[in-house]
Amino acid sequence: MLENPTKPIRIAIVGDVHDQWEDADEIALQHLDIDLVLFVGDFGNEAVELVSRLAALDLPKATIFGNHDAWYTASDWGRSKSPYDPKVEDRVQQQINLLGASAVGYGKLDFPRLNLCVVGSRPFSWGGMEWKYRDFYQERYGIGSFEASIDRIVEMGMSTTCEHLIMIGHNGPTGLGEEPESICGKDWGEPIGGDYGDPDLAAAISRLQTHGKSIPLVTFGHMHHKLRHTKDRLRQPIVVRPGTVYLNAARCPRILSTIERTVRNFSLVTMHEGKVTQAGLVWMTEDFQVGLEEVYWRAENDAKQPESSIVNAI
Repeated sequence: MLENPTKPIRIAIVGDVHDQWEDADEIALQHLDIDLVLFVGDFGNEAVELVSRLAALDLPKATIFGNHDAWYTASDWGRSKSPYDPKVEDRVQQQINLLGASAVGYGKLDFPRLNLCVVGSRPFSWGGMEWKYRDFYQERYGIGSFEASIDRIVEMGMSTTCEHLIMIGHNGPTGLGEEPESICGKDWGEPIGGDYGDPDLAAAISRLQTHGKSIPLVTFGHMHHKLRHTKDRLRQPIVVRPGTVYLNAARCPRILSTIERTVRNFSLVTMHEGKVTQAGLVWMTEDFQVGLEEVYWRAENDAKQPESSIVNAI
């Protein structure tokens, strides 16, 4: 049961880490007074030491692995570049073992105190409509197709006893736009544009909702906010549909340093009575204050565009 049903729930989402995780990040999370932290993967190129530090994080958490977390294992190209001997060590399995139950790819983790369950999509996702890494997924998870992937995600979502589900993926679902700037839009190659979301995640969400499951939040990363084809704008970070907020947390690099100071970002979501009431991103200063807050959406005014609130100069 929820300890205090009248108290809003604060959730931090850490976008693609890419080797940027410091002791100050844990302190910053404590200052944000969060109830739960979610990690959407890409910790580094099979960055076992960094993952070991995340595993030791003393906060309620759930994680999912990204494509970089199997960089030297999942593909022939990656294996050809591997800096270690895979016959001697398995760094993918080492990461899985370190994170244990908090690694929810093809799994789920209940948080009864919050009346929430975090359900994981396909881990190590690269995105797009092609079923990649066939041998990798078959050997590690016994999954050999999109349909089998959908079935596994739905099975996990149906097995929870909590009232509300948060879906977490490395990449987001299909169906959220086809422009290069869309939340999961393809912003590289020729032709540019197209929906590069995960079709299995989209189908699993639809099936779970059909079964009556409440899914107030779907969060992910992978598709960095900084676009490759233009410097004039950032990627759309949020899509709001009836009953569900879709949030892309991949503001990279997540830590910025100058001679004067260092700042770090976290996406923040507030929930109340099973609904998202606000979603955005904060930049934390070295003294662990919110230096800049970007409010993407508030429930009360149904804001359509992100807005920024400068709290302290960064």
